[in-house]
Amino acid sequence: MILLLKNLAFSLLVPGTVAVLGPLLITKGVVDYGSWLVLLGLLLLFTGLAIYCWCVWDFATFGRATPAPIDAPKRLVVRGLYRCSRNPMYVGVLCVIFGWALFYAALGIFIYGVCVAACFQLFVVFYEEPLLQRLFGTEYGEYRSLVNRWLPSFLYCRADFSPP
Repeated sequence: MILLLKNLAFSLLVPGTVAVLGPLLITKGVVDYGSWLVLLGLLLLFTGLAIYCWCVWDFATFGRATPAPIDAPKRLVVRGLYRCSRNPMYVGVLCVIFGWALFYAALGIFIYGVCVAACFQLFVVFYEEPLLQRLFGTEYGEYRSLVNRWLPSFLYCRADFSPP
């Protein structure tokens, strides 16, 4: 129960702020419901939300932790969407942001999403990957050599990862 509450709190505070509150503060709230961009935006938004929820589930059930850097997983999470991308949770958050950009047809939200993506890249390269290498050693090194950082590596998605 505590793990569920920690995941919920983190999700509301961090991704909720970045992927929902941030974009909504940028837009003026005007939607052209006759535009096909609205449907495409909703599709991307809900896809991103599903990706994020699936990843949090895997972090909680397999990694026994939360996505918060201060509560890193006890085990390297290499199942579910993590078999296709090393950072599907970030991809999910970006899908939500770009979904809002399409939904509101807002260039400001798109630019915000590009800035968030740049911040994710810097965080992953300079903090997260070195930390995971220290924590999980050769297991993470092998995983890193098989799975792309951002875009899905569909060839690997069909295989099972077996740590050394």
